[in-house]
Amino acid sequence: MLVIGSHLSSSKGFTGIADDALKIKANTFQFFTRNPQGGKAKDIDPRDVQNFLKIAGEHGFQKFVAHAPYTLNPCSDKQETRDFAKLVFEDDLKRMEYVPGNYYNFHPGSHVGQGVEAGIEMISGLLNQVLWSQQSTIVLLETMSGKGSEVGARFEELKAIIDRIDLKDKMGVCLDTCHVYSAGYDIVNNLDGVLEEFDRVVGLERLKAVHLNDSKMPFASNKDRHEKIGQGTIGFDAIFRFINHPKLRGIPMVLETPNDLSGWAEEIKVLKQNFH
Repeated sequence: MLVIGSHLSSSKGFTGIADDALKIKANTFQFFTRNPQGGKAKDIDPRDVQNFLKIAGEHGFQKFVAHAPYTLNPCSDKQETRDFAKLVFEDDLKRMEYVPGNYYNFHPGSHVGQGVEAGIEMISGLLNQVLWSQQSTIVLLETMSGKGSEVGARFEELKAIIDRIDLKDKMGVCLDTCHVYSAGYDIVNNLDGVLEEFDRVVGLERLKAVHLNDSKMPFASNKDRHEKIGQGTIGFDAIFRFINHPKLRGIPMVLETPNDLSGWAEEIKVLKQNFH
């Protein structure tokens, strides 16, 4: 089964997300837990959650991905930014327990000149403060493109973060196809090799979700510019090989392409037609 969906708006609550997912024939999805630029999250309505869980059960929804705001930077050089990251993380992980057993994805952060090692220490330090043994949510480190001082563009950096986490069973990785291609992992010409390297360094058992995007930018550009499926430098053929790879079957794949609901519906239709 192809587990495929897109990034949907959470403005109408969980029921609205479910309705939009059904419109585009998705069986998973992603949403921001709050405004992507930060701020207070919308209050959770327990009735809305129960209605969503009923719809999800009836229609066979698979595990979904909640995305932290982009402003969450646990390795900032500013204490107030790191404090904000901790507050958001703690709040979001508590809220995720309303819909247990899913994924919470975040960009590891930018060390802003402090160095990769310092960034890794701060990121893992935050995670060791906010993770707790009884949580059902798996926290995902997203693979990054390597622009600026981003941490997480190399698989070794993700491993270094996870190695420092006490509750390693609460940790996973979300692989973004646009990001890894821009970071210099050639999923177009050497997908097997990239997955073998990921398995050797991080472990494929840690790969819990995928952001399925084409790229506007060339290979190894270190630029984060998503493109519609088949219209970028990755292309249809490589994307089709990716979704059909035996080591990736059953992993939730989320479109973050520059599209609307009708565009995502068409992309999902094409992807399903080329899944075998």
